Amino acid sequence: MADKDGADGQADLVPLGRGRKGFKGVVVRVGAPAASTGVDPAELERRLLEIGFVEGARVEILEVGLIGGDPLAIRLDDMRVALRRREAEAVLVRPDPKP
Repeated sequence: MADKDGADGQADLVPLGRGRKGFKGVVVRVGAPAASTGVDPAELERRLLEIGFVEGARVEILEVGLIGGDPLAIRLDDMRVALRRREAEAVLVRPDPKP
């Protein structure tokens, strides 16, 4: 469990669904919060892993939809995928440090 200083390294993780266009990072963990998407959390986690959202994968938000910011166009390693923002909330990412 993280303390308020983030000593276990989890404090700097950001849900991918909260990123803006240009956000870059590395996937650390996939796990849907309960009752967040209308899809069974275990099923959503399985789908995301099958798409390629695995630990160590590099992600970048390429585009954001005009209406409500949905969907997100995401570069996932060497491919591009579209994902609903609420589903992207289940992907925890360590942001790339600013250059």
